[in-house]
Amino acid sequence: MSTAGSLYVIGLGPGDPKMLTEQAKIALRQSQVVIGYQGYFASVQDIVQEKECIALPLTQETQRAQVAVDRALQGEAVCVISSGDAGIYGMASLVLEVLEQRTANVPCPEVAVVPGVSAVNACASLLGAPIGHDFAVISLSDLLTPWELIEKRLKAAAEADFITVLLNPKSIRRHWQYGRAQEILAEHRAPETPVGLVRNAYRSDQSVTTTTIAHMTEPMVDMLTTVIVGNSQTRCWQSRMVTPRGYPVAETP
Repeated sequence: MSTAGSLYVIGLGPGDPKMLTEQAKIALRQSQVVIGYQGYFASVQDIVQEKECIALPLTQETQRAQVAVDRALQGEAVCVISSGDAGIYGMASLVLEVLEQRTANVPCPEVAVVPGVSAVNACASLLGAPIGHDFAVISLSDLLTPWELIEKRLKAAAEADFITVLLNPKSIRRHWQYGRAQEILAEHRAPETPVGLVRNAYRSDQSVTTTTIAHMTEPMVDMLTTVIVGNSQTRCWQSRMVTPRGYPVAETP
């Protein structure tokens, strides 16, 4: 370990302890300080119970990153935890940005971003094989990104026939954006295009629903839901979504 300490940013996966990678477990065991949102600690309690755990609420992501960098610069082994994959809408980019600012003239800690199973992977597996070809992932939250830019990306993905994964589709304060996303996608997809909705993947209250683009706004959708909209080739088979990659499939003699 360098004199400046070490800093891990890890993805915990969707919440099931069995989906935590071995690399993430090693990083947690080697850390002295673990920093994250309170809800993230439950799935790793058996690993971190003897460590210093610092829980900061949602909306305090910047503070989490700053505390982590401060402690690593003091020579400690620090771990920042994210749900899913830390590099996909997670803490990795923010931690590295803070680190970049703070280490211009001082030694940089040893840094490692440890991948995890993202919501995209987890939800796709429960739906079958919906992202077997090119796909785009778009968050409908306009908290950090202007809606005009989100809509521009939705239109581009729809026009290019990308399978489209929608994260953060709806919240109490954001209720119309999901309907607008449906309108944009429906302009370039047939009404019967398959759509999968997964809520709380690999957790005790998991739910998996398949519907069509014409009816995708009818099931309950919230911030814990991931929506996967198929492309023009996606079809349903035995309640599973399948997007062909393009390989020839030989017929059985």
